[in-house]
Amino acid sequence: MTELTAPNVVASSTRSDRRRKILQNLLRGERPYMLYIAFVILLVVFSLSSPWFLSVDNFLNIGRQTTLVSIIAVGMTFIIIARQIDLSVASTLALSGMAAALAMSQIINSWIVGAVAGLGTGALVGLLNGILTTQLSIPSFLVTLGSLSMARGLAMMVTNTKPVIITNETYFAIFGEGTFLGIPVPIAWTMAAMIIGILLLHYNVFGRRIYAVGGNPTAALYSGINTKRITTAAFVLTGTLAGLAALVLSARSHAARPDVVQGMELDVIAAVILGGCSLFGGRGYILGTLFGSLIIGTLNNGLVLLGVSSPMQLVIKGAIIVAAVAFTKR
Repeated sequence: MTELTAPNVVASSTRSDRRRKILQNLLRGERPYMLYIAFVILLVVFSLSSPWFLSVDNFLNIGRQTTLVSIIAVGMTFIIIARQIDLSVASTLALSGMAAALAMSQIINSWIVGAVAGLGTGALVGLLNGILTTQLSIPSFLVTLGSLSMARGLAMMVTNTKPVIITNETYFAIFGEGTFLGIPVPIAWTMAAMIIGILLLHYNVFGRRIYAVGGNPTAALYSGINTKRITTAAFVLTGTLAGLAALVLSARSHAARPDVVQGMELDVIAAVILGGCSLFGGRGYILGTLFGSLIIGTLNNGLVLLGVSSPMQLVIKGAIIVAAVAFTKR
């Protein structure tokens, strides 16, 4: 029998320690392991409950349905890691969509003009939220609660609550109805947002500073980090991604409406918390957010296929958020 050499002994010990750590995390209920298990359980339960669930078309449908939540949740991940919150993302989306549609109908019917108007409006709302939160030391909960109402009100005022029709075919193809390398464009934009989020959060100094600000703001400040600028940048990023989600939604709908996606901030926050972000700041990752969003989308899709009523769906999602917060460890 061949004896293990020293390197083999070390490698074997390392693998054994890794397996032991994974088992301990599972027993303690630590994420991300429980997140993956929860996702698999949902897939198994709904596939056994509905013959239509396990189909390519249905999975593509889930991807399209989760596009808006997933894109905005990338930005919300940065904000929650930084120990803040943004309740205005759904209203920002509505206002950004109206800005894009109005720019193409009133200025010039160009998809570039619409994209710049939509993204710029979202970034502007995010900048306002960031400045009020950091410069005036107002809690972000109150700031974004106010901007939630203001952005929605502005979206309704600019056209007297009427929708704005979009006619630019290129705009539809780029943001809503086309394909990229065989992938539906909404899903491709989701993947792009996720990749950018991963690069910024996990492979960039900006991400390290976000973790520092959320983990210990005082220590981050004394270490030379401009905490106000970093926090404001997180709000701007989230507002810009809300603008991108507005472009996707308006391109799919061929119109912008001021009353769309009311209450969607609930799904966004749920996705981020389910994905492993701590409401106390300093912890979270983009891949977890993606899985959190997919869990919400899969849950919505499965409940619809099972014929569960809309009120009951809201009850279930609310219960999941409460359970996720209770499950979050400091």
